[in-house]
Amino acid sequence: MSTAAQGTEALAEAILRGVGGPGNIESLTHCATRLRFQLHDGTKADQAALDALGGVMATVPQSGDRLQIVIGGAVANVHSAIMNLPAMRAGGSPRPQSDADVKAAARAKGRGRYAMVDNFFEYLSDSFRPLMGVLLGSSLIIAIASVLDAVGLVDFRAADKSASWVFVDAMWRSVLYFLPIMVAYNAAKKLKVDPWVGAAVMAAVMTPNFTGMLNPKSGIPGVTCTTNGTLGTQECVAHVFGLPMQLNDYGGQVFVPLLMVGVLALVYKGLQRIFPETVHLVFVPFFSMLIMIPVTAFLIGPMGVWAGNGLGEGLSWLNSNAPIVFAILIPLLYPFLVPLGLHWPLNALMLVNINTIGYDFIQGPMGAWNFACFGATAGVLLLSIRHREKEMRQTATGALAAGLFGGISEPSLYGIHLRFKRIYPRMLVGCLVGGVIVGVLGGVDTNAFAFTSLLTIPVFSPTATYLIAITAAFVISMALVYFSDYLTPEQRAAATAERDAAEAAAATAESVSVSEPAEAADRELVTVGATATATATATSKTAAAPAVTATPGTELAAPVAGRVIALDEAGDPVFASRALGEGVGIEPADGHVVAPVDGELVTVVDSGHAFGIRTPDGIEVLIHVGIDTVQMKGAGFDVRVASGQQVKAGDLLVEVDLDAVRAAGHPTVTLMTVTNTAELASVVPHTGRPVAVGDPVVTVTR
Repeated sequence: MSTAAQGTEALAEAILRGVGGPGNIESLTHCATRLRFQLHDGTKADQAALDALGGVMATVPQSGDRLQIVIGGAVANVHSAIMNLPAMRAGGSPRPQSDADVKAAARAKGRGRYAMVDNFFEYLSDSFRPLMGVLLGSSLIIAIASVLDAVGLVDFRAADKSASWVFVDAMWRSVLYFLPIMVAYNAAKKLKVDPWVGAAVMAAVMTPNFTGMLNPKSGIPGVTCTTNGTLGTQECVAHVFGLPMQLNDYGGQVFVPLLMVGVLALVYKGLQRIFPETVHLVFVPFFSMLIMIPVTAFLIGPMGVWAGNGLGEGLSWLNSNAPIVFAILIPLLYPFLVPLGLHWPLNALMLVNINTIGYDFIQGPMGAWNFACFGATAGVLLLSIRHREKEMRQTATGALAAGLFGGISEPSLYGIHLRFKRIYPRMLVGCLVGGVIVGVLGGVDTNAFAFTSLLTIPVFSPTATYLIAITAAFVISMALVYFSDYLTPEQRAAATAERDAAEAAAATAESVSVSEPAEAADRELVTVGATATATATATSKTAAAPAVTATPGTELAAPVAGRVIALDEAGDPVFASRALGEGVGIEPADGHVVAPVDGELVTVVDSGHAFGIRTPDGIEVLIHVGIDTVQMKGAGFDVRVASGQQVKAGDLLVEVDLDAVRAAGHPTVTLMTVTNTAELASVVPHTGRPVAVGDPVVTVTR
């Protein structure tokens, strides 16, 4: 098994534990960036543990015991790894239904407007989400054709183009034209109705027999047509069995299948209660189609078209009469709509516009938001490189790649922007500037449903206007985030301190790995020599600083006098998590900080608040003076040693002005940890007592 596969499997196992185990999973699906869990008990999910996982960008709890875990582009692999775990071979476990559960489910039907809104947008999302791949594929096909058209290789819009390019048209139009059938299938599946019945009902009003009546020259009596002056669309009415039926071309419509399936679910489930289960296969689909096809053709279809056209006309009016307002409004709304899943209605309107008037005017201004989002991510990436933040660099790199080449904003939003409140105001400035440029320069249109990425720029017209707008949005957001930071000064100082501590630990580990062969050969001699030297040093110094040697079963000494406390009480979450190893904290009685053990100083930070020591036999010790004291930039710290220097237990490392530390508002607690705890047999802290310099406070066993 490859290293990457092993990492994915380990992440899958950790996620499974974090959601409460396989027994707590009712179902699991995924979208382009997120795992979607339906849990039996949402309270069993350990959100903090899940957020702490390296491959997890964010967790998003939802009502009804639903939980989304944002993974990013690797979501399909992680989903597959989870489903392939031995514990998940049976898939999700059905929720057991006791009498109490049945009553609770009945009560939950009226659980409030927020759950209903959540369910509605979940319905929209699940109806569209599985189609994102084919929608993106079709948008890239037309993008390639538009590039060829732009460079003069083919007239992509010519009425008399060759059969080859007519076929290319079919490749991308297939998705948009038959989109209602696909949406109906997904929506029916979401509402636990036979999805093929939903697809069949929608297909009935898209057959050549039905659409043939839209042609006034077809010779079918009773068909009359009028033209919508605003949108330029044709509306036809036919009398069927004496009843007027509005005829529409339902290709590309999305409101119609969404409305239709909502009614179909009521009809289908009602028929299931009427007919015996033994004849469900025949009569439930039969009567569902017999009822729903006429209802869709006479009522739901026209209502869906009216709703879509009404919204389209409203936005078209705003775009025509106040283009600057429209161009600004769209990119400023999207940053708030997308995280809540409220952008689906606007996405649906884009498809309606393309289907009815042949182009869309929403996606152009929307591009300003997307590229402002990606620009903010680029700013974070530059900061992560500047500040040597490996985890954020990896997160931002993946999110930026997904955005620039796939047009997907969720990795940026969930992985970065929603975690740091300083990003949104700066990103909104980029949205505003991009929207103003689109409005002032007369708007941007497209005749394709296109994910706004670098690859789809050619599908927007005028391309130059669009390119100027998205470039401005990207650069401004990136610059604002980079120069003002996504962290507050206090957060940046804390992050820098954590980074310094982690780098000190890593440097110690690297030094150990480099010198390990020589140490293995001479370990016994070094240990004996170190013991003899430390004993001589202890004799020549005060009794307050006895030598402590790094031998199996050794006692590490207190680097400062004071009261010993556990890492959990020290007030620093990084040390409390044991990410930097097991150890102790000491509330210091004075600022005289000494080496707790013989060894080499592999790290001495410039600010003088942290020291890393590697002992002759490979024990790695980190001494960290105060919390967030990196912000003092060395003020109050008189460092007496240098990196690479050999020290003995009791040698003075630094004199600290504790009053200056307190005046700066920082805790003075001094922390000492064994950073390679995982490689040792045991590291046992001794807490809850006062100590003098040199008293044993940690027992190390190799």
